[in-house]
This record gives sequence, C-alpha cells and structure tokens, in this order.
Amino acid sequence: MKTVIMAGGQGTRISSVAKDIPKPMIKIEGVPVLEREIECLKNQGFNDIIITVSHLGNIIMDYFGDGTGISPVTGKPFGVHIEYYFEKEPLGNAGALFKIKDKLTSDFLLLNADAIFDVDFNRFVNFHQRHGGLVTLFTHPNSHPYDSGLIIADKSGAVEKWIAKEDERPQYYRNCVNAGLHVIAPKVLELANIDADSIGKMGENGKPVKVDLDRQLLKPLAGTGMMFCYASPEYVKDMGTPERYYSVCADYKEGRVSGKNLKNKQKAIFLDRDGTINRYVGFLRNIDDFELIDGVAAAIRKINEVGYLAIVVTNQPVVARGEVSFEELEEIHNKMETILGKEGAYLDAVYYCPHHPHKGYEGERSELKINCDCRKPNPGMLLKAAEDFNIDLAQSWMIGDSESDVKAGINAGCKTVLLNNKDEDYGQTITVDSLSKFVANYI
Repeated sequence: MKTVIMAGGQGTRISSVAKDIPKPMIKIEGVPVLEREIECLKNQGFNDIIITVSHLGNIIMDYFGDGTGISPVTGKPFGVHIEYYFEKEPLGNAGALFKIKDKLTSDFLLLNADAIFDVDFNRFVNFHQRHGGLVTLFTHPNSHPYDSGLIIADKSGAVEKWIAKEDERPQYYRNCVNAGLHVIAPKVLELANIDADSIGKMGENGKPVKVDLDRQLLKPLAGTGMMFCYASPEYVKDMGTPERYYSVCADYKEGRVSGKNLKNKQKAIFLDRDGTINRYVGFLRNIDDFELIDGVAAAIRKINEVGYLAIVVTNQPVVARGEVSFEELEEIHNKMETILGKEGAYLDAVYYCPHHPHKGYEGERSELKINCDCRKPNPGMLLKAAEDFNIDLAQSWMIGDSESDVKAGINAGCKTVLLNNKDEDYGQTITVDSLSKFVANYI
C-alpha cells in the first residue's frame, strides 16, 4: 500500500523553534520528525512513499533522497522508496493528491508530516478493509476537544456527522477527534468532481484554486455510509505550536510515544462510574443529576499524562429496567466526556452493561433481562477492553466504590482499589477514599 505524506506546511506557529527548516525536519530527541514517521512506516512494511513538499522542500528532498540512502543522524538505511511532488504554488492540503492521482491506483495511507505518531498501521488498515468504506479516519480522544474537529459515528464506526472547528457543536459530545491519519480509496478523488488542471490556477475570485481535504473531500462523505472512524488511544499529536512541541519532546524522552502503540501491551486504569467519577445519586436516570466529583477531572488528566489508559466500566441496569434508553445513556456519557474535556482530561473508552437479571419491573426490556458475562462482578467488560486495546491486566487497576467493582477486578486479574472510608474487606489491593488520593499516591 502506498503512503502519501503531506509535508508542505510552512509551520508559522512553530517558527520560534526552528524557522530555517521545514516543520517536518524539526528534531525530536535528535531525529527529524519526518524520519521518525518514515521509520514507523518502514518497520510495519509500508515502504512505498510519496511526499508532497513546498516550503523549503529541497531540504527534505536532499536529506532523504529516493529513500535508498543512509540517515545522516542514525547511520542506518532509510530502507524505503520515496517519490516527491513539489508544489510551486500552494494547492491547499489536498490539491497535490489530484496532481499525483495517476499514481494512486488503490487504497492508500494519507498522513500529515506535522503530527507526531507511533501507531499500528496494519491494525488500522485491517479495520478499513473489514468495513469496506471509501475512507477510514483515525480518531482518538484528546485533551482539547472543545477546539478540535469532532467526528460523530454510530456503533459500527460509520461517520454520521463531521463537526469542523468553525461549526456549531452540540451541548454534549463524545471526545472523538479526527487525528489527521487516513486510509483513502482513489474513488474519493473522482467523487469530489474537481478539475485537476484548475488547481493552482487563478479562479473566478482572483485567487489560486486550492483544495481542502476535510471540507471538500471528506466532510461530504459523512452520513453516506462510505466513511468510518477507527478509534484508537495510540499516540498522535500535532506539534504545531512551541508548547506542543516541547510536550512531545518530553513524551518521547519518557517513552510514552512508542509505548502507546497497540503492538505493545498497555496498562489501564478501569473506572467505575457512579460514586467514582460522578456523585452517587442512586440509579442515575436524569442527565441533570450527573455531576463530577471534585478532583476527578484532575485525577483523570494525571492518568492520561502518565500513560495509562482511562477506561470506564459501568453497570447500567436502568436500561434493562426501561428507565433510561440507550440514547439517553449515551447522552449522559457524552456529558461526562464533554465536562472532562473542558478540564483537559479524557477517557480512552466507555464500556457499559445494560443487562439486569431480575424481572418484574414495569416497562422493563425483556431482551435485556438476562444473566450475562459483562455485569460486574463478572469481568466481561474488562476482558473485552483488554482484547480491544492489548491490555496487560496484571499491570492494570480496577477502581470502584463497591464490592462488585473489586470482585470484577479480581476476576479479571487486576490490582484493585476500593473507594471507601469504612473498614470493609472484599480482597482489594488497597483502600482509599477518593480517586484523587489514589492518583496522588500510587501512580
């Protein structure tokens, strides 16, 4: 599969770090960002690369050549085949695709050269091929969803709505952010109905014709069933500002960038919801009753920063009892993610059990009145998360305020935390009275 890397940005926001080289050549721990990207691709078998360049592009071309040479930094072969397309005039962030479309005869990876990433691309591509769409977007939660492009998808991953930064967004939303990595079928270029010869020439408005990837090619596919999102907690971060650049440097130094690749075993902190994240009000049926416990957002932000996955696993029998619909439950979780996002914290995944074994409630949903493997103290939700994200359960924690939380963690093989200030022993590893105190003292 070919990989197209867009490396033509001028990097004006990060010019204080390096203004005499193109942004993709800025070094992270002594190695240019673009070289790290190419190394990640090569190690996974993606060695046929086209790089689009413009601003100071000769520096990139001189450094990498056709990919058969030796790295001046590492002394190792690049080990790839590289072609270039040089934009003499700015074509927008997708205009070059139309200039090289004759080379794009099958599905291809499209990546941004100004993002730091270390992801399992084969896993990403396999998802794309299984779902059979024209486009698969790599999505993830981040610490600033309130000013990021958001993707709304159904349970199968089909993109229903694309919310750009300038679009009005709903009051509550899932923290599902477009990360700028894509698998794209060439047919997308045909569907856009754009004349390649006109790109770069003067348009009717007196300005050169440019093509915007998100707004002209991808956003129109939302709701068509032809575009899917691949949700992953792997490391992808825009280094477009000095602050983000220095943050990435710190993450590289601590091993958090490569460590988040799903080829590697992950560590997770599994969190009960009611009484752990939000104030306990009994069966939470009304979204207005959802309120974060003081200090929880800061605690989850610390979990994010040190490299654990933050995963909610919650029993929600109110669905089986007919008191809350699936849609209402999802909106409650959207509120949780929105509030956390405003505090710079995020959840990597939310799993819930909608079942309840006891019958006899007015309005109950009989199909959900079953004994299941996912209802805590059974470990089903934790085991499913471990399968989805390659989690080492023995190095992970289950945190909750009840016996069923502790037992679910023990049954899954996790270390366990009981949030309580009473002398109760369910076999938990430790007892503390808040998530904040656990985070402050144990991770």
